[in-house]
Amino acid sequence: MKKSRILPASFLLISLTSVSPILWAGLDQSSDTSQTAEADEQEAEPSKSFSFLDYIPQFIDSTPTFLPEQSSEPIVPSTHETEENTWVDRKQKGIRHWTNRTANKIDNWFGDPDENEPARATLRVIVDNSWNKYDEYEVKPRIRGRIKLPTLERKLSVVFGDDSLDNELNDNVAIINENPGNAPDRRLDRSRTRENNSSLALRWSELSKKLPFETDLDLGVRSGDDIYVRVKASRDWALHNDFSFHAEQIYRYGIDSENYLRTNLELTHARPNQPFLSNQFSLIYADEQDDDLRWNNYSFRQHQFFNAHRFSYGLYTGGYMNDNNLRLNTWGPYASWRQPFLREWFFVQTDVNYLNDHREDRSHYLGAAVRLEAIF
Repeated sequence: MKKSRILPASFLLISLTSVSPILWAGLDQSSDTSQTAEADEQEAEPSKSFSFLDYIPQFIDSTPTFLPEQSSEPIVPSTHETEENTWVDRKQKGIRHWTNRTANKIDNWFGDPDENEPARATLRVIVDNSWNKYDEYEVKPRIRGRIKLPTLERKLSVVFGDDSLDNELNDNVAIINENPGNAPDRRLDRSRTRENNSSLALRWSELSKKLPFETDLDLGVRSGDDIYVRVKASRDWALHNDFSFHAEQIYRYGIDSENYLRTNLELTHARPNQPFLSNQFSLIYADEQDDDLRWNNYSFRQHQFFNAHRFSYGLYTGGYMNDNNLRLNTWGPYASWRQPFLREWFFVQTDVNYLNDHREDRSHYLGAAVRLEAIF
């Protein structure tokens, strides 16, 4: 059965409507800065400025904790200190320098580079491992790189690899992979891996300083022959009482994949040098998926016990909508631990969850994922 099509305008309306109560609850306290300043001077009564969001920090403050305090102390030596120690360190240094040299060669194509501001490249090499008793063990290698070209006023870059990594929030809390799973009889599907990592595009950033949000525009090819254009717009709002709100809207159209839309929303309560509380929500429409809409939500508390480390725990909920029928399909607790391991440039992340799946008639079961990530 051919699924129903949802117009982009309808998708945006659903996305904004789903979070408007949360957003406006915070924005109503900061929409008029002059009124806020005047209220502060007059020491207005708390009842006039109190919203339901303020119950969240009150609840956090009243909850006892046995976990260590926040810290930014490093536990691994810096890359500069270790880059000549072992064969692996020397290889990491060689790849890092090779990517930067390649970036400068590409930058030379467009003009005379500035020696004080050379082109830079970043490269992420990821191996995701996942297991549960139903899907068993899967391995998914992933790669994502970006080459910034300062000769073109720092607005143009080359991006390559698994483009689905750019659909996630920058501080996405859990290991996620939008790409389809491997073949049932394979732990590692090499042909699928090549296809998922074959994206190549030119990216224009900051299309106009007059726009009230940050923008990226990509033009490229993915999955071998799927020529596409992708637009991403994002914005941050600072709310009252240490709250902040981040919103992203992504639209991609490919010749083969056709329409893809994703909304990412994040509401965070963060105080300096304290663990923070956050809610990350995503809503996805794609012509390639069977459902009209898919949604995912992570509500979590995150700690940092040392530099570049994070420990998160919370509740996941996810579901779908078909023919105006909205369903909660999966929910359950999860925990995630990410830290540098032995070296500053190598990270290990472990996720453990206890989720169900109504659609597949699966009661709650244990699942785990391990991500090995090297950054060059």
